[in-house]
Amino acid sequence: MKEKIMDAWTEKWNTKFSTEEYAYGKTPNLYLAEKLENLPVGKILYGAEGEGRNAVYAAKKGWEVAAFDISEEGRKKAMRLAKENQVEIDYKNGLLPTLGYKPQSFDAIALIYAHFPKNIRETYHKLLDTYLKSGGYIILEAFRVGHEAYQKVNPNVGGPQQKDFLLSEKELKETFSNYEIIELLETETMLNEGDGHIGKGGVVRFLGKKM
Repeated sequence: MKEKIMDAWTEKWNTKFSTEEYAYGKTPNLYLAEKLENLPVGKILYGAEGEGRNAVYAAKKGWEVAAFDISEEGRKKAMRLAKENQVEIDYKNGLLPTLGYKPQSFDAIALIYAHFPKNIRETYHKLLDTYLKSGGYIILEAFRVGHEAYQKVNPNVGGPQQKDFLLSEKELKETFSNYEIIELLETETMLNEGDGHIGKGGVVRFLGKKM
């Protein structure tokens, strides 16, 4: 059953990313860009990176960039975007446990609207934690519990249709209990990211340092 669910999920994102235009644009998420400015440049991993806008931005800033996603179409567009910007990114397709990342090999991990299914989310978050060096950082922005109210008013804001894909401050605090919390809050923001995220949405933001 899990395999069928993941096959359907992969097909959904391959379809979304198969268009010529970039679903969420080519410019980085603003929260990510703001936080990267204050971190020492190193090696960073992007989860559920889609079409590559955030990974390419970090590469342009001098980071050594790795990324993963289940969508092959997303990877193709990310590599095209990297070529346009004359940078390199190491982008893998597949399920996280199969990708072979080594423990304590990254200085930062970025999860920007990386909405993993509920049945694997904690496992993925805990696994990602093992890839991060002590003293490394997680940067996360995602749609929060309650975002469905914004979707009813404006469907163009995007985000998961299933409530159990949404994140909360409480869940993140429990999952990343071994982190110094630099910032953790539920808030609302105005999004202008391609055609996929337009308008006001409910988000949770997390910047944590691994202890």
